[in-house]
Amino acid sequence: MAEVILMPRLSDTMTEGVIAAWHKKVGDNVKKGDVLAEIETDKATLELESYKEGTLLYLGTEKGGKLQVNDLLAIVGNKGEDVSSLIKGKGEMMSSKKQEASKKQTAPPQQTTTAVMDISKIDEVVLMPRLSDTMTEGVIASWHKKVGDMVKKGDVLAEIETDKATLELESYKTGKLLYVGANNGEKIAVNGLLCIIGEEGKVDINAIVNAAKTGTHSVQAGLSTPPLQEIHQTTSIVEQSSAGDLQSESENGRLKVSPLAKKLAREKGIDLSKIHGSGDGGRIIKADIDNYKGVVSGSQFTGTTATAPASVPQFVATDKEGYTDIPNSQMRGVIAKRLAESKFSAPHFYLTMEINMDNAITARAQLNELSPVKISFNDMVVKAVALALRQHPAVNASWLGDKIRRYHHIHIGIAVAIEDGLIVPVVRFADQKTLPQIAAESKELSSRARTKKLQPNEFTGNTFTISNLGMMDIDEFTAIINPPDSCIMAVGKIKEVVVKKPDGFGVSNFMKITMSCDHRSVDGATGAAFLQTFKKYLENPIAMLL
Repeated sequence: MAEVILMPRLSDTMTEGVIAAWHKKVGDNVKKGDVLAEIETDKATLELESYKEGTLLYLGTEKGGKLQVNDLLAIVGNKGEDVSSLIKGKGEMMSSKKQEASKKQTAPPQQTTTAVMDISKIDEVVLMPRLSDTMTEGVIASWHKKVGDMVKKGDVLAEIETDKATLELESYKTGKLLYVGANNGEKIAVNGLLCIIGEEGKVDINAIVNAAKTGTHSVQAGLSTPPLQEIHQTTSIVEQSSAGDLQSESENGRLKVSPLAKKLAREKGIDLSKIHGSGDGGRIIKADIDNYKGVVSGSQFTGTTATAPASVPQFVATDKEGYTDIPNSQMRGVIAKRLAESKFSAPHFYLTMEINMDNAITARAQLNELSPVKISFNDMVVKAVALALRQHPAVNASWLGDKIRRYHHIHIGIAVAIEDGLIVPVVRFADQKTLPQIAAESKELSSRARTKKLQPNEFTGNTFTISNLGMMDIDEFTAIINPPDSCIMAVGKIKEVVVKKPDGFGVSNFMKITMSCDHRSVDGATGAAFLQTFKKYLENPIAMLL
């Protein structure tokens, strides 16, 4: 009889798996223990062994496809057996669950028959554009047009103050200004009604304003305003200047020119006195500079005393602006979620200590003459942490909301950087192992972590974590607590420092460590006492051998 195989939960944080490779295809015989597939989870790529025997009759997805935990992965049964009912049944059950979840998320609180006016699709409507990536609202610094004025495409409508600068907004419509959404000094949210430009008598202004005020209109980002790139091309930063400077550009016979046009003219060496402005009141705008066909001189525009040195060539960009979107891997997504939860839910505090490593350097050299495997400074840190935890069990704990769990065992997690992010292999019962045993196990775990071959029990169960960036020339840093631990130790590099000694001045080797603690379960004095014991072991390594 055919039996289904569901996507298993291969780690405590796994919600879905990606099929990295199938080791069997439909029609193949499968024995119990045969490797069915390689499944990429958020932490590693694992081989899934079959726990059923028979013929592989169905695959839930192709190579590279994603399946949620408990989705239909495969069906194994007798050759030629009809499995359509199993596929349909499982599919209907999954569809039903998704529909129920969708209804819960999207069902409105009550039915409504109110008509929705999408003002973003009305040609005469101008909405507040998003003029910077962080802008949520704009303040009207000043209107350059008033209700009843004629507006041409390219005319400056208003100066808008954003969170980053004050920008001139040029109109991309032609017509009469029929309505303005706010007075000088007032705020309008992004995609809020800025103004209405059109032909008088042909626009229902009251209906548009009411729709905007009641919030019944539907606004789709990107439809109501020009793209951000276009806005950047038709607006310009107004430099913060005195009132006298602003007046000098518009009165007393001086040229009226937008800051963007002035900037472009300076870059192109165009004499602005030879250009007739097409903006309001003869104002020179960007389009006038772009369309200028006259002779470009090497001098700057009238009124400017500073000139660019002749020996400096004009900059011409060889590359275009751009970016590449890299989809998040399973691992990167879970790292982001779990560390954000840790950082913003656990109240972190930090304890930094400087440790004299002279004796540790000498001891390591002597140990490596006898050890069957090379012992690193990180291995010595792991051993010292484990022994210190034995004396300070309050640090070897987890916060569980209604209680604090103190562990009797000591499992040290070691953060390892891999291509997709970080993974934390765990040295179990580290306090009971010798330095050579810790060294050998750490190297083996780190090697398999980088090839995503760790088994779930090898990257779970940590009670304390160590993150070491000393080998990357980092003096000191702080780390985010790795749940469910209460603490994580950030280890910096060992560096030489000139110190005063009994016979004069000399050089000693020091290493800085910073421990991040969850204040819900570990108090400052508790963490400090732990670090004093840790320091004692590292500064007197022979104590770790007793």
